[in-house]
Amino acid sequence: MRPRHPAIVPRLWLMTDERIPDLIASVRRLPRGSGIVFRHYATPLPERSRLFRRLHRIAVARGLLIVRAGADRMPGEAGTHARRGGGFITWPVHDRKEAMRAVRRGADALFVSPIHATRSHTGAPGIGGRAGRRIGQGFGVPLIALGGMNARRFHRLRASGFHGWAAIDALCGSR
Repeated sequence: MRPRHPAIVPRLWLMTDERIPDLIASVRRLPRGSGIVFRHYATPLPERSRLFRRLHRIAVARGLLIVRAGADRMPGEAGTHARRGGGFITWPVHDRKEAMRAVRRGADALFVSPIHATRSHTGAPGIGGRAGRRIGQGFGVPLIALGGMNARRFHRLRASGFHGWAAIDALCGSR
């Protein structure tokens, strides 16, 4: 593996969005060393910035890594999701070509999706663990399984080469 930051890539990631009923409580429940991808695309920038600052304080206190998605920089961000930037870079990929492009852009971890069917991509079938692993295999970058994931499903995938997993519903109880 070749991550620049941090020395240890989180195994568990929370993908945030506006549908999470109690985001603060969900973040506080994450185990030390987990990661957060802060998305909240539909939230107006002033409110988004306030929420990010609040989450950042919790992340620092609890030893969590927080990266932001979207164009607007956030104070204290540890990196970016789906864009070049300073710090730790995560990238969503759905096929081998996207994975290659993400690695060229400096990705430190690849979020391979959708492994299983998910509400986030209604109607998109899951690709399964084997196909997901093939998407990112050989790049020397940790693979994070995304899409319909939970701890039980990750346990079955881990032996196939996935470093970690990411979710919304399984970590927040959002419906």
